[in-house]
Amino acid sequence: MSLDYGLETKFCRLDADVALTDGCRIEGYASLFGLADQGGDVVTAGAYRRSLDRLKEAGRAVKMLWQHDPAQPIGVWDEIAEDARGLKVKGRILTEVEKGREAAALLAAGAIDGLSIGYRTVTAERDAKGQRLLREVELWEVSLVTFPMLPEARVAAKGDTPADAVLRELAAAFEDARRMLVGD
Repeated sequence: MSLDYGLETKFCRLDADVALTDGCRIEGYASLFGLADQGGDVVTAGAYRRSLDRLKEAGRAVKMLWQHDPAQPIGVWDEIAEDARGLKVKGRILTEVEKGREAAALLAAGAIDGLSIGYRTVTAERDAKGQRLLREVELWEVSLVTFPMLPEARVAAKGDTPADAVLRELAAAFEDARRMLVGD
């Protein structure tokens, strides 16, 4: 039985914006402002600010998880901050834990290429297009994931090969087929 804590998730794949270096250091953007995801949600600038301030004041940190599984922490986020573009993250995958080693290897090979946030909506509204504008969210975690909801963004790891590009093309083809099936 899975526990539901009312958390929502938002996925983001970023091209050269997320990089893996030294086999375990990762940095990039976990969320971009102003872009609608496949669910019609748009994160607005400033949406994370209060949550990040509260975490800092309490001496707590946003968790780095594998595929949103709270039983599988795989590293630590050393820095998380908003800038004009989105939610920028820097952290370390802990290769001392088995799932961390697996995640680093999969990311370096290009087999996974996504980041996703786990959060609770605090304030949101609908715009004229029917999109949900997320004005304030309570950020809980940033996960490394397989499938994102923001297809315009991709992850590139240091040392990409032509085979990595083929894998990304296949993933995009699968995503297009999925969207056709659900009528997006």
